[in-house]
Amino acid sequence: MKQKPNQLKFLKYQKKRNIGNSYKRNYLIFGNYGLKSIENGFLNFKQIESARKSLIHNFNNNNLILIRIFPDKVLTKKPLEVRMGKGKGAIHDWVSVIKPGIIIFEIKSLNFEIVKKAFFSASQKLSIKTEICYE
Repeated sequence: MKQKPNQLKFLKYQKKRNIGNSYKRNYLIFGNYGLKSIENGFLNFKQIESARKSLIHNFNNNNLILIRIFPDKVLTKKPLEVRMGKGKGAIHDWVSVIKPGIIIFEIKSLNFEIVKKAFFSASQKLSIKTEICYE
């Protein structure tokens, strides 16, 4: 998985407010089980990648695992003990904006018990609350 996008119109965006529910990406398309967020927040690349590795660890190669989010927003941060002013800070992290209802991972599998165990271990790696959804 790529860590950041190749090109953006502007590199540093304003942060905005992360409120409200998601009306896009809130239903299953490719798989029959999904990990859905139930609170808002940000997920960075390291969290998404560690959850993906824990999912792969629980499944064999014939199951389809899809990631439906991508870290495309930049968070900036100024160094410690720097005075106010002098412009926006340097790039600190690339994150994905998560709203309640967004499907984070999808799995095409038949055994619900293995899926339940895999999603529990993946949700432990994320900083938001999640739940399992299915068709």
